Order: sequence, then structure tokens, then C-alpha cells
Amino acid sequence: MSEDDLKENNPEPNYDPEQNPEEDTPPLKSTINPVYAAFFALFAVFILYQFGGGILTILILGTDFQKADVNATRLLTMGGQILFILLPALLFTKYFYSDITRVLRAHLPHWKEIAVFTLGLFILTPLLQNVIYIQNYLFDLAAKNLDVFKNFKEMFDQLDKMVEGAYGSLLKANNPLEAVLIITVVAVTPAICEEVFFRGFVMTSFNQKFKPFFSAFITAFFFAIYHFNPYGSLALILLGLYFGFAAYTSNSIIVPMFLHFLNNFLAILAYFILGSDELLNSKLPDDGAITPHFISLFFLTVIFFIFIYLLKKNYHKFATK
Repeated sequence: MSEDDLKENNPEPNYDPEQNPEEDTPPLKSTINPVYAAFFALFAVFILYQFGGGILTILILGTDFQKADVNATRLLTMGGQILFILLPALLFTKYFYSDITRVLRAHLPHWKEIAVFTLGLFILTPLLQNVIYIQNYLFDLAAKNLDVFKNFKEMFDQLDKMVEGAYGSLLKANNPLEAVLIITVVAVTPAICEEVFFRGFVMTSFNQKFKPFFSAFITAFFFAIYHFNPYGSLALILLGLYFGFAAYTSNSIIVPMFLHFLNNFLAILAYFILGSDELLNSKLPDDGAITPHFISLFFLTVIFFIFIYLLKKNYHKFATK
């Protein structure tokens, strides 16, 4: 039998870029409503991580954080993510669902899938930087004219300064070994713990009842809230939305894990080289010129949406068959 006969008798299935493996499988079996499970987990993990982590920090390091050993603080930060984010995510998945693999998207992607989503991240990062510049410019303008925005700005400035000081101390490396520890604490651990929780348990739970976009968006919204970064919240929502898109499209938690790691690693690298603790800098440009950022945002947005369109249309070329 010829090769043409084989193809005729066994035609390849048509690939629909709008489809996802999740749509071809029955709903997950759960012990409670998946939406309730998602909100319960979000509330429980928030309490555990913020208050449980705070109590644990005081018990181990004491109340004078400025005198605490910085490496002990780093290890405690890593331990808090594992104990209060990753472990609850695994326990909730085991308790609420029967199929852990599907909930956590525990599938290995093709390297081409990781590569193409990485390209998207490199387009998205400068786009988000422009979003932050324009957002802060408009917020400053409103604060100069309206008292309510002025009060919010004063509160946000204090919170931003506190967060910046905390991360600044964690990112200072005195030797290569300390640099490796920083990368492990700030890039590797959050990428694993936060993605298993947010793009694994939470987004999959929402996706049982809601459309994929809304599931990714609401997950990204809470992802931003958890980071306590007032000036970076909008950018974090958009970044989390992209992570959600990557998780849903690839059906693999590995892809958003890698993107999350790369985003944080580049922030660490920027600090090591430039002395800035944020890849997405929340400070306004010194020259105060905002027009170039509007123009840049427009063109980068067009490029990014073209990228998303082409990615969805040609994803079968990157995905594992």
C-alpha cells in the first residue's frame, strides 16, 4: 500500500486553534462547587501566607527584622511559600478533586511551546513598562487636582516604599553562592509555588464554571492582589493574564512556571546590573515626557495582539502531537 493510500485511509485530524484539550474532556469530579473551592483556597492561602507567615517570622527571627540575618530571612521566605502556598494547593487539589494531573496541568510541553511563549513575554515586558509609566503619570496628574487621589497616592507611596525596602534587602548579593540563593528564593520558588496554586488549582477550578478568559482574568486579579504592589497591580494583572493564557493554551503548568521564573530572574539580573529591584520600574521618567510612552504602548500593543493571533492560528506547529 502506498503512502498516499495510507493518508487517504487514515487522514490526520483537523487542528482547530480555538480548541484546547480541556474542552475535549468531561468536567472534573469535585466534592464541592469548583468556584467555591477556588474562593475558599484564595481566602485560606491569603490568611496562611500573610498571617501564618508573619507569626512564623516573628517566632524565628523576632520582632526586630532589621537586625535579622538576611539569609535566614531568605530561607524563611522560601519556606513560607512552600508551606503556605504550595502545600495547601496540593492538599486542596487532593481533597476537592479526583484527577490531580488535570487540575494541576501536570503535562510536559514541547520545548517549542516554551520558546514561543517566551517570545511573547519579551514583547509584553516593555509593553507593561509603558502601561506603568502612563498609569503613574495619570495618577500623579489626578493627585495634583483631586484630594481623594492625593490621599490614595500618599498611602500607595508608603506601601511601595515598604515593599521596595523589603525586596531591596533580599536582592543584595555579596558572593556567587548568595546570588544562587537569591535566584532560588525570588525566581525558582515563586514560579513553582504560585503557578501551581494560581494557574493550577485556582484557574482550573474557575474554568469548570466560567469561560477561559474570565477564569484567567479573575485568577490574574487575585494574583496581583497577593503581591501588595499598588503601582504594579495593573501590570501584574496583565502579566498574570498572559500566564493564564499560556497555561490554558499549552495545558501545561510548566510553561507559566518558566515564564514566571524568567520574569523574576530578569528582575534580579536588572538589580545586579543596574541596581534596580524591579524589571517593571514604577518610577516616572526623569524627563517627564509621556508622549513617547503612549506611542510605544500603541505599537507594542498592536505587535502583541498580532503575535497572539498568529500563535493561536499556528499553535499546532509548536505543540506536542
